[in-house]
Amino acid sequence: MTDFIVGVRFLKAGKIYHFSANQQRDLQVGDHVVVETSRGLQLGEVAQLVEDAGEPENDSWKSVLRKASPRDLVTRQVWEEKETEAVKSCQSKASQLKLKGVKIISAEFTLDGDRLTFLYTNEVDDKLDLTPLRNEMQKLYRAKINLRKVGPRDAAKIIGGLGACGLETRCCSMYLGEFCPISIKMAKAQDVSLAPTEITGMCGRLRCCLQYEYETYVEAHKGLPRLKKHVTTPMGDGRVIKVNPLKETVLVDLGERGAKEFPREEVSPLG
Repeated sequence: MTDFIVGVRFLKAGKIYHFSANQQRDLQVGDHVVVETSRGLQLGEVAQLVEDAGEPENDSWKSVLRKASPRDLVTRQVWEEKETEAVKSCQSKASQLKLKGVKIISAEFTLDGDRLTFLYTNEVDDKLDLTPLRNEMQKLYRAKINLRKVGPRDAAKIIGGLGACGLETRCCSMYLGEFCPISIKMAKAQDVSLAPTEITGMCGRLRCCLQYEYETYVEAHKGLPRLKKHVTTPMGDGRVIKVNPLKETVLVDLGERGAKEFPREEVSPLG
């Protein structure tokens, strides 16, 4: 019998993790399940039924312990209410300890309450010792305290809010499960202004949306002459002053004849 693998998500737009559900083969997308993770006992939602999961990262898949019961769901809600209070308490302690640049983003209890993890950002001092803060929080909560640093993109995803484009909910908070590498090259390929206000997201990093149409532009550029290249056209020789990849045309400076737009098939490299 083949393994029954499900993809489980712990946050609304979070990364999907694979678990074996051989003992829970009646699971469907949308069901809530209880699983054991490296961060303790957690409640997640089945986001997909995986047909081809490939090989597990370790020797075997971790298993779904059980389908979540009504009591599990209520317990998770109780912890969520306490997490809001925990964030405020931790931020207050960080201020009292004068930990410059430390911003507490969120807190998460495990389902059994044995562990409490705080996510934070700190762009001032990477070597800052947070042991005093951990000790203070340990006094307030009967749980193992973990402090985990996250990057600007992860912080923006958790906090949510308006996107730099005006979208009511940022893409990362709405549906991006994982972040992809973004580069200036993507902006250049799409002829996007390189002004920081145009290519920078609310996280202070390059906007994730630069990747959305990048491959389309790369494909569209194939066969088109590059900017400033000398070409020959039905109206004579000239120099490319603008490339319109989606229209598959180029604007060519023909000197005294001015600038004219030509489709791909009417332009060829000079010489």
